[in-house]
Amino acid sequence: MTQSKSALINPVLIAGCVIIMTGFAIRASFGVFQIPIATEFGWLRTDFSLAIAIQNLAWGISQPIFGAIAEKIGDRKAIILGALFYAAGLLLSSGATTPIAHQMYEVLVGFGIAGTGFGVILAVVGRAASDDNRSMALAIATAAGSAGQVFGAPLAEYFLTFMTWQMTFVTFAGLILAVLLVLPMMRSEKVATKAELEESMGAILIRAFKDPSYTFIFLGFFSCGYQLAFVTAHFPAFVTEMCGPIAPGGALASMGITTTSALGAVAISLIGLANIGGTLFAGYLGKRYSKKYLLAGIYLGRTIIAAAFIMTPMTPTTVILFSVGMGSLWLATVPLTSGLVAHLYGLRYMGTLYGIVFFSHQLGSFMGVWLGGALYDAYGTYTYVWWVGVAVGAFSAIVHLPIKENRSAMVAAS
Repeated sequence: MTQSKSALINPVLIAGCVIIMTGFAIRASFGVFQIPIATEFGWLRTDFSLAIAIQNLAWGISQPIFGAIAEKIGDRKAIILGALFYAAGLLLSSGATTPIAHQMYEVLVGFGIAGTGFGVILAVVGRAASDDNRSMALAIATAAGSAGQVFGAPLAEYFLTFMTWQMTFVTFAGLILAVLLVLPMMRSEKVATKAELEESMGAILIRAFKDPSYTFIFLGFFSCGYQLAFVTAHFPAFVTEMCGPIAPGGALASMGITTTSALGAVAISLIGLANIGGTLFAGYLGKRYSKKYLLAGIYLGRTIIAAAFIMTPMTPTTVILFSVGMGSLWLATVPLTSGLVAHLYGLRYMGTLYGIVFFSHQLGSFMGVWLGGALYDAYGTYTYVWWVGVAVGAFSAIVHLPIKENRSAMVAAS
């Protein structure tokens, strides 16, 4: 069968974007609830941060599991299961009155994100796309997650103006269940060569684990999770405490951004906006150039931007420049990494193989969120954890270079 004439925009891609956008909008809003929840119960801020860190870890642990479920019993069944976990976690969290309860319920939310997020959805989108369109299709689906990041937090803020945080969680539970209405569109053929179809999941996992290139991809994705989670969780506070004042008559003030705390919140939205364009551009380049060199370049770019930012006195201008620059590289690694996995090891077990790689990403996410709080509490500054992020970014840039970007013999055409 040939897919060379299939359209880039198809029902699978549209449905996948809706599911990812909704799931990531909810996920991106959790920081908004930190102050209302902590204020109501008198919790320490670290209690809520640990809940988000646990959510990221649970997401990473369950991602390869959901990938395997999708490949064994069906993509749509895996998505339904993920949505049910997501809704259950949100509903139970709405009734949590202790930090430990909230932290444990975030495990369910993490499972839900895994079932409705990149690992499962990108595998379906990748199978539904032609070889020529695959990089761009994966980029569009990834950019949908960024779009969710842009409007998720403002939507939560809006809901909190006329309902409690508990009812907002309940509303979000209803939203994630509502995405199941588009599931009939999530139908793609199991595109694979004869060799792939004849090989078991266990056999292909052994092949991947023995391949140094797969190990390099796994190790390289750690820094992506570390940097993204650290910035998402701690950058607004970093800007609030360290940024120079906003000029009363300047452009920011004229837009209503008069405090550094407001600037910190806007910075996250700017990152999301910049990332939409950056991710789509990465998908465009992924079709034409070596994915491993593009990934190395992205990590090098992040390293340079982060190092320059931390060595420069922080002003509103440098915050905006950093947000746009880092945002353009934010999730640009996702379509390239998932596309590289599909290219090297085929489409049959892409969800499982990418899910295992994504576990490394979420280990980094856990470390970025947790270490950011721990080192700040110990030293009263984010400088040390920021330089750790610079170091792991440089490591990722280097570790992608030895990857052998030739398609494995196990997926050779029959």
